[in-house]
Amino acid sequence: MIKWETRVLLVHYLEQGLSKAAIARQVGIDRRTVYRWIAAGELDPDPDTGLLPSAARRAPQPCKLDPYRDIIRTRLETYPELSAVRLFQEVKAAGYPGAYTQLKDFVREIRPKPEPEPLVRFETEPGHQAQVDFAQVRLPWGKRFALIVVLGYSRLLWLRFFQKDDMRTLFAGLEEAFAFFGGVPKELLFDQMASVITADLRDQGGRLVENAEFLRFAAHWGFRVRACRPYRAKTKGKVERPIRYLRGNFLYGREFLGDGDLAAQAQSWMERTANVRIHATTKEKPRERFIRDEQGQLQPLAPRPYRSLILLPAEAERPAVRSVPRVEVERRPLKSYAVIAAGAR
Repeated sequence: MIKWETRVLLVHYLEQGLSKAAIARQVGIDRRTVYRWIAAGELDPDPDTGLLPSAARRAPQPCKLDPYRDIIRTRLETYPELSAVRLFQEVKAAGYPGAYTQLKDFVREIRPKPEPEPLVRFETEPGHQAQVDFAQVRLPWGKRFALIVVLGYSRLLWLRFFQKDDMRTLFAGLEEAFAFFGGVPKELLFDQMASVITADLRDQGGRLVENAEFLRFAAHWGFRVRACRPYRAKTKGKVERPIRYLRGNFLYGREFLGDGDLAAQAQSWMERTANVRIHATTKEKPRERFIRDEQGQLQPLAPRPYRSLILLPAEAERPAVRSVPRVEVERRPLKSYAVIAAGAR
């Protein structure tokens, strides 16, 4: 039985003089089906009204589950989380002769759905917090890691792509972000990043264990370390949403010639798009909100970059290896040297 709307569309195409093959292509059905519907009179309008008759609806067919539907409804009203497997066992014991799949589909349809918990947005005071995360990106020439830092109050965003997501990268990126902001927030919120958090036992009654080297870095710049609890990414939404924004608004549909072009386009995107758009939550441009309310609330920058006593300098990690050119030596038999020596006399 074809839908009434489809029949109206078919009649419209027929009146326009389209061939039956063309109509079949337009509607996405087989050409022989169009011929069959025409032959059956399903496309003939009513002679009195000129309208197509509504498709006759078939009466619902009885199924084996019908006598047990009220039992299932009652059980779910009392115990909304009863599994379909448990309900199948119960109605099976009551005489249900049907299959589990039919019951499972019915349970999915009628199970009471709990009201979603209201999402309470966690807002911070100007200069209080920034949220930090890495986003892995695959590019034609290799894998890169986008380090994103977002100020919690203004939503001003800093971004840079790196080849690694290790601790040295994090130190360099954060120092560049602090310079970009012109100051340091009072605290930084991280995910369960190995460079920052070595163990999080808070959900088991324990404590958060931070990486000692990162704590020295934090003390040098004067910020506190905060970490989201495992599997609770909503606490870090201000940076999770920019990661989706980065993928959808910056990376998707763009082409890059290499790391230099990627960095240049990212810089332009921050200046001309990300930080000057009207933010969906604050209803303000991040740059304007930052300059007006937050810039003056940041802590001053440290007088010099952090110098790690543990991490080797970057150049020491990758010593330059000079390739020695191969010298071709002409080889001659010993007799030729005797001739040369005799001529020299």
